[in-house]
Parts: sequence; structure tokens; C-alpha cells
Amino acid sequence: MTPNTAHAVHQIARPTDFPTAAEFAFASFPVPEPVPGTALVENLLLSVDPYHRGLMDGGEGGFELNAPLEGRSVGRVIASRDPGLAEGDLVFHREGWRTHALVTLGAAGTRRLRVHEGVPLEAYLSLLGGTGLTAYAALTRTADLQEGEDLFVSAAAGGVGTAAGRIARLLGARRIIGSAGSAAKVRHLTGRLGFDAAFDYHDGPVGEQLAQAAPDGIDVYVDNVGGGHLEGAIEALREYGRIAWVGAISTYNGDRSPAAPRNLFEVVHKSLRLEGVLVRHHTHLQEELEEFLVPHLRSGRIGTDTTVVRGFDRTVDAFLGMLHGDNVGKMLVRLDG
Repeated sequence: MTPNTAHAVHQIARPTDFPTAAEFAFASFPVPEPVPGTALVENLLLSVDPYHRGLMDGGEGGFELNAPLEGRSVGRVIASRDPGLAEGDLVFHREGWRTHALVTLGAAGTRRLRVHEGVPLEAYLSLLGGTGLTAYAALTRTADLQEGEDLFVSAAAGGVGTAAGRIARLLGARRIIGSAGSAAKVRHLTGRLGFDAAFDYHDGPVGEQLAQAAPDGIDVYVDNVGGGHLEGAIEALREYGRIAWVGAISTYNGDRSPAAPRNLFEVVHKSLRLEGVLVRHHTHLQEELEEFLVPHLRSGRIGTDTTVVRGFDRTVDAFLGMLHGDNVGKMLVRLDG
């Protein structure tokens, strides 16, 4: 890579099932010059996320073929004609999956980062980024988790799952239970992240394992999976329980419409509340999130919980690995060596 050349990941074909490396290509192009109102950013850190899988199918809002993909990124301004951005500023933006991008402050979620001394760069795309904001909104707004309540988190070793566990503990949750996809991840949840109980969903029906882990039930469920996890959680929820539905990774490579849980009427019988969570509806909580978490990041009470792949040329590998569950915490790509 030379200073005059930028690189991007293009999607070149639509997947029929699980994505493969053959559906992507790396492209090179001249580093763009900023025009009035824009700044040139050299990306430092890229996020690869489950929602990217849905965008690969195209349609409204989906990825275009043979064009740079979209994704959350943190970069440094290296040239600017935007009066709100200066050279050297760190910027959060959504022009990821490339090494360089032109951005405009305030457009498409672009914002100058509030740099907190003692906080690692990875935090701005994990606990202090969209991942952490999703978990924070799910717990404090959608589910309104109260001190002393019991929580179940599915895909608890992933980005949103680990953030939910961290934040729930800080909010005073009594018991936190998680599901994960391997014995190693289960050990990580209980041994490193402070979950009170965890289980591998491959070991048996989720409802049965959850009943063993939480024999007295749960108050709140943060759902990243859907399917059988949602059905099991509905069974375990106490009266007036709440479900914050973040994602449905069990369906991302097949039917986009998950089957309704067989016990769905329990939502009525128990007076449960089920509500979806879209982070774009909660961006106004960013400053509140940082004020809540930064002291704990500085003190070392919580970590960033990331899996970092180094090198832009491994962006596709990182994305496919995330879909396969190779990550613990948030999957990121670091471009600066």
C-alpha cells in the first residue's frame, strides 16, 4: 500500500446461504482529495457486524455490488476542508471497509470523538460504540432493568452480549445468565466476564438449560438470537418480564422471518413486554453512555472485550469469522499495524 493509493472491499456477488470469500473482492483507487465541506480520513479501526449479513442480500438499504461496503469505523483526519474537523481529529463514521474515506461532520452519523485519556481505541467501536450503545439502550430504555433483577442474554460471548453483561452488572443486576456456542465461551462468560451461570446451547434445548440455570425464572431477556432462545426465555420469564429483541442471528443465513415461538401467547398470559431495539433510535444516549462507562474503563473494572484482527487485507476473514462465532466480544479490524 502506498500513500497515494486507497483500498476498499467490494461485494461482487449475492450469497445464496452462508457468505464465502468468493463473494468479495479488494479494489484499489487513488486517495480522494477533500472538497469543500469534507475531510479525508485515514481509517484506523473497522467494525464487522452481524447486520452486514442482511445487507449483502441487496434490496432497499442493502449493499450495492462492485462498490465499497458500509460499516462503522474510527479514523484520523489527514486533510480537511470541513470547518468542523481539523487534521489529527479522531472521527467516528460509517464509511468503513476501506482504508480512506471522505466524511462530513454530522452527515450519516459522522462525529468527532470525545477522546478520553486512558481509554483504548478499541473501546470506541465496542463498549463506547454502536455495540455498547445497543446494549445500554436495551437494558436502560427498552427493558428498564432494575437493581436486583435477573437477566438472561443470548449470544452472550458476542459484541452486544458481552456489553450487556458488563452494563447489567454495573446497573446492579442480581443474576446474569448467558448462552454461548462453545464450552470455551461458556468458561469465558463465567470465569472472565462475571456471569453467574452460562450454558452451551448445543448441549440441549435452550428452555431446559435455562430452567436449570435460573430455576426461579428471570425478569429480563436481551435476545440476540431469536428462534428457540426466544421460546425458552418466554417460558422462563416471570410475570411482567421484559424482552429487548436486538437480533436474530439464528436466521441470518436462511429464512429472514423467524418462526413464532410456540408459547407466544405466554406474552399475554404473563403480561410480558417484547420490544425491538434499533441503535439508530438511541444515538441521543451517546454522551450518557460515555459518562456511565468511561470511569469504569479507566479504572480497569471493565475491559473492551474485543477480538482484533490486524491488517486491512483480513477484513473479509474477520467478517466471516464473526459469522462463524470465532470472536469473543466485538470483532474488529485494526489497520495501523
